[in-house]
Amino acid sequence: MVEVSVVLPCRNEEKAVGVCIKKIKRVFKENKVDGEIIVSDSSSDKSREIARKLGARIVHHGKKGYGIAYLEGFKAAKGKYIIMGDADNTYDFLEIPRFLKEIDVGKELKQPIKFAYDTKSIVAPIKVKNFRFTSKT
Repeated sequence: MVEVSVVLPCRNEEKAVGVCIKKIKRVFKENKVDGEIIVSDSSSDKSREIARKLGARIVHHGKKGYGIAYLEGFKAAKGKYIIMGDADNTYDFLEIPRFLKEIDVGKELKQPIKFAYDTKSIVAPIKVKNFRFTSKT
């Protein structure tokens, strides 16, 4: 079973989607993670072709909207856990191993927060009532 699905909503991110995929693949390889990369795509540029060449699974839905892109990607995900992040390279996918260590011991949900003045993301804990990380099986 796939351990981790990384879902990337993508709309015309041909300049950054490849960078994101390469980082995620590096993390999977260096940390021996059985993972998959899903690009949920509604692009009119070359994003889809770039992602496919780099080995990502493409969910081409042609629908506009950030939420729709995630929902379509989630439907295709096979992983026990789902990690989501934008295909514009504003999230540091090299931090995935830290996230996985936290969910292994049942810690609270982690919510990435992006600030307009900074391209770095900060992962801040938030409590979600009745939320648990669960397996799809």
